[in-house]
Amino acid sequence: MESRLVVAERQDQALAESAAQGDKDAFRQLVEKYQRRVLAVVTGMLHDPEAALEVTQEAFIKAYKSLPRFRGQASFYTWIYRIAVNLAIDDQRKEWRKPIVDTHRRNSEEGPGEDAVDRAPDDDPSVDPFEATKDAELRVRLREAVAELTPDHRAVILLRELEGLSYDEISQIMHCSKGTVMSRLHYARKKLHTLL
Repeated sequence: MESRLVVAERQDQALAESAAQGDKDAFRQLVEKYQRRVLAVVTGMLHDPEAALEVTQEAFIKAYKSLPRFRGQASFYTWIYRIAVNLAIDDQRKEWRKPIVDTHRRNSEEGPGEDAVDRAPDDDPSVDPFEATKDAELRVRLREAVAELTPDHRAVILLRELEGLSYDEISQIMHCSKGTVMSRLHYARKKLHTLL
């Protein structure tokens, strides 16, 4: 009996092959399956929702154009993450000297943000205002601490902690050895611990 992961990878491979032959619906299915997850990682890396959306779109466009060269040696999932993470790292390196956008502050100035705390109605008795405030402050501190990491360390911590990817998957995405992934992850965790 095949695992769900193997079946999903085989389905992705078939969709990628169809898309490479010009089946736009097959590629649309791949985009719908992975766009939110890719966007979440890229947003975590860039801390700017608009830039993250642009990088995510660029990643899928690049993937679409590169489909004829996709051989299935890695899963489509790993392949699209590799493209997106590399584009996000490139974007970070270009913008390295610019200040990080504080999305929490920007959202509160522009109106309701994306955080669950912001979406919770004030009169909802199930929401403890003290806990909601504490959680919001922790998210802001965590965002700021992650922003202090180098692009490579930020990518590794987000792929592991946010996406739950294995060391092997991260090493494929980041084009480095499993040992390098483990080392970067250790450093990133240690740095976050110090910052927090």
